[in-house]
Amino acid sequence: MNLEKARFTMVHQQIRTWDVSDQRVLDALLAIPREAFAPIEYRELAYADTGIPLTDGQEMMSPRIVARILQALDLSPTDHVLEVGTGSGYLTALIAMLARDVVSVEISPALHQQASAALAAQNVQNAQLSLGDAATGWESAAPFFDAIVVTGSIPVLRGHLHYQLKENGRMFVVVGEEPVMGARLITRSGSDDWREESLFETVLPPLQSAQSVDRFVL
Repeated sequence: MNLEKARFTMVHQQIRTWDVSDQRVLDALLAIPREAFAPIEYRELAYADTGIPLTDGQEMMSPRIVARILQALDLSPTDHVLEVGTGSGYLTALIAMLARDVVSVEISPALHQQASAALAAQNVQNAQLSLGDAATGWESAAPFFDAIVVTGSIPVLRGHLHYQLKENGRMFVVVGEEPVMGARLITRSGSDDWREESLFETVLPPLQSAQSVDRFVL
């Protein structure tokens, strides 16, 4: 299988046709090999329009979802980013390419180890990986992030995490429970003000700690 050709086809036939036109995002998707982050047994599916199973009930998001996340966040080379849920490390690598740096926190020791190895193999040097639960925030790298991405779904929006955004900072999150979930972009417009934009409907596995934290509606 010609993976470089498959990557090119993914970008131009799957992603461009799903309202993704940001050239920086498209270039990053062409540059980062998704197969390098997929489990060995699924690498031939790296450029299929599907999620890929990971350890502990998690999954690599489909390439279209990843592209829409990056376009919505509109990352700049000066942005400091928090990723809640490292997963495979693929999105982490893309964020690292588009932003100044990324702090990525993973609750699963197995996924943390696998992602760390994959990112090191790709020589990603501006991603700081930590093992822990950042579902309600990550104080050690706080107080403020230019962007936050939550890579698993949560039942409702909750407190603390959105307070770690800088003013004009953006947060991508998927909210809801199966079968109804929606991707949202939250923008901090003031010290106690946020704007919310509905982006698209999708379904993602919940964060491992999603059911164990207090629920809080923004």
